[in-house]
Order: sequence, then structure tokens, then C-alpha cells
Amino acid sequence: MNSSELVKQIEQKRSFLCVGLDSDLNLIPRKFRTEKDPIFVFNQAVIDATHSYAVAYKPNIAFYEAMGPRGWESLQKTMEYIPKDIFTIADAKRGDIGNTALKYAQTFFDPVCSGLNFDSITVAPYMGRDSVEPFLTYRDKWVILLALTSNIGSHDFQMTKSEDYMPLYERVMRTAMSWGSPEHLMFVIGATRSDFLQKVREIAPDNFFLVPGIGAQGGSLEDVAKYAMNAHVGLLVNSSRGIIYAGEDTSVSAAREAKKIQEEMDRYLDEYRK
Repeated sequence: MNSSELVKQIEQKRSFLCVGLDSDLNLIPRKFRTEKDPIFVFNQAVIDATHSYAVAYKPNIAFYEAMGPRGWESLQKTMEYIPKDIFTIADAKRGDIGNTALKYAQTFFDPVCSGLNFDSITVAPYMGRDSVEPFLTYRDKWVILLALTSNIGSHDFQMTKSEDYMPLYERVMRTAMSWGSPEHLMFVIGATRSDFLQKVREIAPDNFFLVPGIGAQGGSLEDVAKYAMNAHVGLLVNSSRGIIYAGEDTSVSAAREAKKIQEEMDRYLDEYRK
């Protein structure tokens, strides 16, 4: 999916909501656990309830890998079930070089090799350009680079300043922008870092941001929209637990919470778009 198709979805649905499919067998409602493939059936229910409000789905790959072969089967079936006009993100946070990076790219982007055909993947930038380039060779696929994350440990490295007083996250963003265009390169920016949102948008005025951290993590959707939205919206704001685990009746509770977020987003599209 290219950027114009993604923006079209946002405009049509009046939403920039990404639903995170962090589907955990220990947390899903009991009624799903008797199914032959409980994770897939649960994901089906979430997708059915939220696809009218969401422009993206983001399976967290760790939750599927932890289940071994049956987890990969659940993931593949989930990908096949997601409507084709909705953006898909492999939240895999891969980061390696050479042939290993190429194989990671094939895993998530090449359905002939793996059966999976995601639109995008999250990538850790620590190993530099040659760990990212293999993903950027795929046409109409996206790299979503970790830049400024919402976890407590982000202070350990991301805020470290070099001799020119530029923090590491800023150097990562500025350097990575020479690797790929805004048509193929997004950045992960945590919603809980609201005091940095305006600065980050100044660094990357045209790139999309994937923004986790609203809902259960306490980030402010209004702050994200106010300080990080650009003329083309430029945002995918993720909510996982706050939607998929909102109640025992997933069909009702997930729809309710997704609709609530979409309606708030609808207001901000008019109020804060630059």
C-alpha cells in the first residue's frame, strides 16, 4: 500500500486508528479458548468489530512466535482475514545485517517465500543503514523505524547526547531520512513523549509516525494530533489492550472502544490538521 492509498483510507474513515493485535491466550475471553485456533477466532472477532473504524492492524509478532508453529498459522490466517484495503504492520522490531536482514524482509514481505504479505515492518536501527536497506528494496512496502519510544528504558540510549548536543533519537531520524523517502519510511514515536512531539515533527515534517502509547499506557490522543499531525495527517495511532481486552463480549466492547477513538480522531482531523 502506498502513501496515497493510506491517506485515502484515513480520509474515508475519518480515522487514523491502528488496532494492535497483541493476542495472548492467557488474556483473551474464555469463550475463545475452546476453539481449535483460539487466537485466530479471537482476532476474527476483533477485526469484525473494528474494521469500520481502523485504517491499520498491527500484530505483535512476539505473541505469535511464542506459540511456535501454531502461532505462525494463526498469524497467517489473521493476515488473510484482514480486509485488503487496510494497512498491515508486522510489529517485529527486526534489526540485523546482510543476508539475515534480507531473510527477515522475505519473511514478512514475500508471500511466495513465507505466505505472509505485510505492508510494513518495525525495524530497530542500531546496526545502521545496511540493516534497513533490504526492507526498503520492496516496492510499496514500508519500514517503520524505532526512533523515540515510550518505555522507561528509552532514556538509557535514545536521549544520550553527542558532542554537538544532538540526542541519539534525532540523529537516527535525520540519518535514516537519507535512506528512504517519506513514501516508504515511517518512525515509531511514543505517545507518552508528548513534550517531544512538536520537535519530532519539525525533524521529519513529511513522514508518517506510528504512535503507540494511548489508552492503557496513558498517552494523550489530543496531544498527538495537536503537535504531530501534518497536512496529510501523517499519523497512525495504535491502541491494543484498550480495544481488544475491553470486555468479555469482544464483538461489542472492541467496537465500542474503537468507535470512541475514531470519533475523537474525527474531531481532531478538522481542528489540528496543518
